[in-house]
Amino acid sequence: MAANIIHHTTITGMHAHLGFEPPTHPLITIIDMNRMANGPEEVGNKITNEFYSVALKDKGCGLDYGRNHYDFDEGALIFMAPGQVLTLTREVRLGQIDGWLLYFHPDLIRGTSLGERIDSYHFFSYDVHEALHLSRQEEDTINQCVDLLKTEISSRIDQHSQTVLASTLELILNHAKRFYERQFITRRPQNQDLLSKVERLLKNYYQAGLMEELGMPSIPYLAEQCNVSTYYLSDLLKKETGRTAKDHINDFLIHRAKHLLLGSQDSVSQIAYSLGFNYPHYFSRLFKAKTGMSPQEFRAA
Repeated sequence: MAANIIHHTTITGMHAHLGFEPPTHPLITIIDMNRMANGPEEVGNKITNEFYSVALKDKGCGLDYGRNHYDFDEGALIFMAPGQVLTLTREVRLGQIDGWLLYFHPDLIRGTSLGERIDSYHFFSYDVHEALHLSRQEEDTINQCVDLLKTEISSRIDQHSQTVLASTLELILNHAKRFYERQFITRRPQNQDLLSKVERLLKNYYQAGLMEELGMPSIPYLAEQCNVSTYYLSDLLKKETGRTAKDHINDFLIHRAKHLLLGSQDSVSQIAYSLGFNYPHYFSRLFKAKTGMSPQEFRAA
């Protein structure tokens, strides 16, 4: 049977599709995972939503998320932005999975401080294998915040509801940002391996002549070669080195440019093209911004 693509535009519509009663609040809901079930006819279906979700799941949930398959360990937290795709990969019986799913519509946070900052929480764009693995204490902290949401959702909607819900969601996301920083630290050996791989990728890309042929490497290219998401790579490099992925690319370009300026007779334009710049003046501008000198001044110094 051909797989279906299921697109939910509202939380109320998602509840109806799942066979649940209408949500208490139309813009936010928390679903216990043990109420979820996938029959054999649903395996392979793809699901997209027009709202954000945060999920705390245990192992064996049977989901493909983006490019990757993952069975969650206990205490794994993942984040999904509107429009991302989930694929159901196995049958799931009622009561088989523990955990919860938190969904909130962008309209809930519109006009709030969270609405202004939501794009700064890059983990909504991480791949599934970059999930946040919580300690027991961290999991308890997140669950306490979710309990606050449940209490507020069950209360009558009034003029303060949006503010209270948005601020509690922001608290959850700020805790998650802190816990991700802890995870970056505890995975430092793996992070160092990834940093070394980025450096090798840049060197190999240049030596293969791909800069002149295809242009300078992009951050998505490096992320794909490292099998991580673009935002995860940038955040990890920023945490490890204090410099963004774009900074690493530019540092490599300037390093190579210095060697070429001092070790060859190539013109500045030839060097610019060999490093993937379509326009030499863009190269000259970057070089001066990074070194304080124009390429000609550096060569003559």
